[in-house]
Amino acid sequence: MNTDIENLFKDKVIGHPAGLFVLFFTEMWERFSFYGMRILLVLFLTAPMLSENPGWDWPREHALALIGTYASLLYLTPILGGWIADKITGYRIAVVIGCVIMTLGHVAMAFETTASFYFGLALLVIGTGFFKPNITSIISTMYKGKESKKDGAYTIFYMGVNAGAFFGMMLCGYLAENFGWSYGFGLAGIFMLLGMLQFWLAGSLFGSIGAKPTKVHEVELPQNINEEAPKAHDAESEEKLNPFTMFDKVLMTLSAIGGLLYLFNDPMEKIGDLNMLPFEIGGLSGSNVVVLAALVLFLVLLVTRIARYIPVVRDRIIAVSIFGVFTVFFFAFFEQSLGSMTLFARDYTDRTLVGSSAMVFKVIDALLTTVPLIIISWVLILLAKKTFSRIGLSNIILAVAFIGLWALVLYRLNDKFSQDGNEVEATWFGILNSFFIITLAPLFSRWWESKYNPSAAMKYGIGLILLGLGFAFLSYGAGDIPSGAKTASVSMIFLIMAYLFHTMGELCISPVGLSYLSKLVPARMIGFMFGVWYLAIAVGQKAAGTMGGMIDKISETYSLSTFFLIFTLVPIGAGLVAIVLNPLLKRLMHGVR
Repeated sequence: MNTDIENLFKDKVIGHPAGLFVLFFTEMWERFSFYGMRILLVLFLTAPMLSENPGWDWPREHALALIGTYASLLYLTPILGGWIADKITGYRIAVVIGCVIMTLGHVAMAFETTASFYFGLALLVIGTGFFKPNITSIISTMYKGKESKKDGAYTIFYMGVNAGAFFGMMLCGYLAENFGWSYGFGLAGIFMLLGMLQFWLAGSLFGSIGAKPTKVHEVELPQNINEEAPKAHDAESEEKLNPFTMFDKVLMTLSAIGGLLYLFNDPMEKIGDLNMLPFEIGGLSGSNVVVLAALVLFLVLLVTRIARYIPVVRDRIIAVSIFGVFTVFFFAFFEQSLGSMTLFARDYTDRTLVGSSAMVFKVIDALLTTVPLIIISWVLILLAKKTFSRIGLSNIILAVAFIGLWALVLYRLNDKFSQDGNEVEATWFGILNSFFIITLAPLFSRWWESKYNPSAAMKYGIGLILLGLGFAFLSYGAGDIPSGAKTASVSMIFLIMAYLFHTMGELCISPVGLSYLSKLVPARMIGFMFGVWYLAIAVGQKAAGTMGGMIDKISETYSLSTFFLIFTLVPIGAGLVAIVLNPLLKRLMHGVR
């Protein structure tokens, strides 16, 4: 393994091994397809059947119930996918399997039939489970013994995530809104396939890194103060270091079954009137009873496991659990970008530009599109210079993908500049999050490295308050929209400002959450706690769909401004609670910063 790592570091691109950029482009195409398809979901499901680009004409509540379940499952299957890779397939094969399954999912969705749509979503959930945890695991393996360069590697990789999201939402959205939904869904599948091929054909570059696991594994993280870390251990000794009793397993199984029953029953009950839990207890519906019972069982599991550690370790895990609660709050509101904010962009935002304002937007849009693409294309050329003799076919596939990307970008720009005015697609606003991340991430990174670096609780508090302030712009902008209105013409500036503040909130929370988890959790419990972290995000995703689905009820009873005012006040309140808890959380963390 060490020899393979050293070989990777011999061929460097921008100071990092060429293999990192193979992973960069693989992740970029996967995120292209993922975000490109995701931004279309709510628009396709709620588009009127009699419109120029007909959709399924679902009520917003139904569409967001399904999307909430889909988004939630995307954060649960990686727990299983990571385990399968660790025990059976290895990381690289798992990534390829995930890519193939997701490609088939995109193809199925392009047919736009009911059966193929649901089948496609299921394939995307399964494929993401294989892909998501394992491509980052390859990076972690690549940088064993070179921890000083790992932060830089993940920063570069994170740029690939945002570049893929940026171009995926822009181009899939453009094709879907202007030519038909199947074009958007299909384009996502094409680039997913190309990303898989370039990764698979570059396999020889990695040697044994990410290959099938052996019976003996190295421990990368040092053990906690409870025990001295062995350099290697087999599966049997690993189980002893992280014991799960039969009681633990029963609680885990029951809570998982209850949670999954709720996830599937919620959209089925709303959309197809197929209630799998047709009972009530104390005025609570069957779905609510089951999900509350699952939550209680999981809390019992968490408390009983935490209680087995000595006080310092126990305190730190309690701190992580509290951060997990704030993570649920954050994602429940932040992920409105997938639902209510996209609907606000389509139905309530004035997206028509004329005259000089249209030309200014076209120029800005062209710069936003071409400058990042030029930079990434330059990285592609550098990679080809270093690796063409070894993985030439992979480089050719990657070049084909980029030629296609450039062709689509130039076609879109030509189409935009040929129009007298300009109508901004509703999906265009989704790219603002990626753009603001790319531009603001270096500033926040310098802030975290300065003497003014706030504590973890303060970061959470600031992030949640910024998130709430973003919704304040939407609440103010929607102030003149009458109750129950289905359309309006609010200025785009309110949506742009909302995305700006939401992105700043994300930079305070999303990148640092896992960092603190890895610092605070003992190695023998880190796998379990990473699962808890993904579970927190999954709960937040489902809550986002459920709360976003209330947009019609609240706007009809009160107003759309009131709907976004709720989304303003709750995150700000949660942020203030995090700030108040700062002294307590500092004590629980026992010096970890």
